[in-house]
Amino acid sequence: MDKVFHLGLDKQALNGATLAIVPGDPERAKRIAHKLSDPFCLAQTREFHVYRATLNNHSVVICSTGIGGPSTSIAVEELAQLGVRTFLRVGTTGAIQPHINEGDVLVSTASVRLDGASQHFAPLSYPAVSDFHCTQAMVNACEELNIPHHIGITASSDTFYPGQERYDTYSGYVSKAFQGSCAEWQKLNVMNYEMESATLFTMCATLGLKAACVAGVLVNRTRQEIPTVDHAKVEHDSVAVVLKAAEILLK
Repeated sequence: MDKVFHLGLDKQALNGATLAIVPGDPERAKRIAHKLSDPFCLAQTREFHVYRATLNNHSVVICSTGIGGPSTSIAVEELAQLGVRTFLRVGTTGAIQPHINEGDVLVSTASVRLDGASQHFAPLSYPAVSDFHCTQAMVNACEELNIPHHIGITASSDTFYPGQERYDTYSGYVSKAFQGSCAEWQKLNVMNYEMESATLFTMCATLGLKAACVAGVLVNRTRQEIPTVDHAKVEHDSVAVVLKAAEILLK
């Protein structure tokens, strides 16, 4: 086949890989790839930095998606065209439940669809849910690695500031649609906010692909807005979980 439009890759470049690890940050993609055997950079274009590496004698792809649903949908679409069928997202997050601690890992079973991109794949009545087996692998990885974790629902927003009801902004204003929304999600037992899982889950479910999401907690917003936790430690644990989950799925 011809090369896909944004990633600039063809099927041969992936060497038969059917599983992709999809962080947002290009530098995180590089760090993840270099934790595996035979890391090789396939492409670096815009927010999409793509690596191939080896895990359990299988080729795997590590591809950054940038921030948010639209760019995530591009990465997933083009990797699917190239043969990837399982997508494991790893990122960072802000918790909104008091019992969740900074440094904990959150495994999302489903997402509140506060994004717009997911609506290009299914109406809002369609649930944004993770794949059971991939999510179970994430949970098993947390337990095997003895990493504190929580399992539940995530709110997934297109914006970092108003959509997550942050008032520490240029205007200090949040539109009426989002005023009080954080308290509502807290009452409905939503664990956290992030910006990609609703698009990832909805897209993969509608297309018959598999997806799961794990995120390390940088800040608990019931206590403060600015993270003070060691970012490297949070990344270390969440990446350890996603790599162990990938290992489980590739057995």
